[in-house]
Amino acid sequence: MYRYDEFDERFVRERVAQFRDQVARRLDGSLTEEEFKPLRLRNGVYLQLHAYMLRIAVPYGTLSGRQLRQLALIAERYDRGYGHFTTRQNIQFNWPKLRDVPAILDLLADVEMHCIQTSGNCIRNVTADHFAGVAADEVEDPRPTAELIRQWSTNHPEFCYLPRKFKVAVTGAEEDRAAIGVHDVGLRLLRHPETGALGYRVLVGGGLGRTPIVGKVVREFLPKAELLAYLEAVMRVYNAEGRRDNKYKARVKILVHELGEEEFARRVEAEFAQLDGPSINADPEEVARIAAYFAPPAYESLPARSARLEAAKATNPALAGFVTTNVFPHRVPGYAAVTVSLKLIGGAPGDATAEQMRAVADLAERYSFDELRVSHHQNLVLPHVRQDDLPAVFAALAAAGLATANVGLVTDIIACPGLDYCALATARSIPIAQSVAERFRDPVRQQEIGPLNIKISGCINACGHHHVGHIGILGLEKNGIENYQITLGGDASEKTALGERLGPGIAAEEVPEAIERLVEVYLAARGAGESFIDTTRRIGLEPFKAAFQSFARKEVQDAAA
Repeated sequence: MYRYDEFDERFVRERVAQFRDQVARRLDGSLTEEEFKPLRLRNGVYLQLHAYMLRIAVPYGTLSGRQLRQLALIAERYDRGYGHFTTRQNIQFNWPKLRDVPAILDLLADVEMHCIQTSGNCIRNVTADHFAGVAADEVEDPRPTAELIRQWSTNHPEFCYLPRKFKVAVTGAEEDRAAIGVHDVGLRLLRHPETGALGYRVLVGGGLGRTPIVGKVVREFLPKAELLAYLEAVMRVYNAEGRRDNKYKARVKILVHELGEEEFARRVEAEFAQLDGPSINADPEEVARIAAYFAPPAYESLPARSARLEAAKATNPALAGFVTTNVFPHRVPGYAAVTVSLKLIGGAPGDATAEQMRAVADLAERYSFDELRVSHHQNLVLPHVRQDDLPAVFAALAAAGLATANVGLVTDIIACPGLDYCALATARSIPIAQSVAERFRDPVRQQEIGPLNIKISGCINACGHHHVGHIGILGLEKNGIENYQITLGGDASEKTALGERLGPGIAAEEVPEAIERLVEVYLAARGAGESFIDTTRRIGLEPFKAAFQSFARKEVQDAAA
């Protein structure tokens, strides 16, 4: 994984010292909140519903055990004993006191972490496939590309004050596990069909929020060496022409939509042609230096199938179920990637206690070459575990309350913090996730239903990615009451699709039964081997709409009676 060099260390420490002075001036009244706001946002500090919130960058979702252990320390010392992992592969602390934030930033700097560009109108934390370097369908590990973009974009003088925030995601695999289609820029590493050379398919203008749009392909193949100059061209067009008069129309997706994808691509190509590419693109030696930090660990030569694991599964049904749902095939024989679900039934999706963070850090150091990942599904991943060690890893996770075997299933729900924390939220998300998970808590039933992604947002800003959930839930306020809209058919994979609303909003207590009705339609209609989203695509939305609207009408009638 990437390690700071001398520049990073000096830059981050200087930034901490600057912010310590800014915080002191805010606390003594020398700075007003209006003056302080842009300064705190540049350092990842938000003012939430009840307290400040600190968002910490986890570039492309990769952490070491030491870093996770430091996050556990911060959770205990300066928060309420837990942290919240987000869909941006970051972690948030919801209760820090402003006076303590500089001390937290110092602790982060001690382990090569920071909060820079986790907020504000800049290029945000670059995300990637959480199985990067592991998956067999990968042409190249995307993390060196993500790190190159991180270095290029950090405090880029031309792009520190963009019209709005800007998010980049990278994948190197055929299966899109990074949701590149709903990012401002999505990059997919691939080989040229004729020459075999490595390059990128470039998508621009994806995003969710109040105006959900799927990104458009502006370059089918960009040679790998030309990446930074091309991104520079994209950013220059956006920075010059993006809307600044209306923040709701300021994202690059609106510019692409208003210009049209062909005209936007033409302007980017024109800008690209005028740039001095050699002065912008990274030197090959620098690219190689960065890539070396992501060299594969020292794997052992192992059999493709572990006799020890198979024997343990035969006598331990819980282990067998865990392996079925939470273990991902590794490209190296004898190894596996383990997803640690942060979706305990009754818990808040994405939350982990300090004790749990330490437990996962211990496992990463002992069993996964001191490496772990944060997924945009709000879970953690141990990417390099020997199959022989899976029984021991499972036992340790069970002891820490982290062995929930539900990855990709109906209770593996993505949810934003919602009205429990967020000042922008119009409805709660966490209690809805908890009630739905409770409804489907039976592990046997979850397996019967199969893969099903439910995503919940507490407002139209869509931090829970509800637009691309197989089932999406959007919480809004209606006449002073929380009201939930249900969408169907969304997909964050390489088949990116936006869900369609099924009918009128419903009350919070009605949501679990509504999801039940949709699942019943699927189970009655599915073909052999079909998942929920497969059946939805085959039969269309009408059967689901009919079931949902019938349920919604009945609830209205019952309430009136």
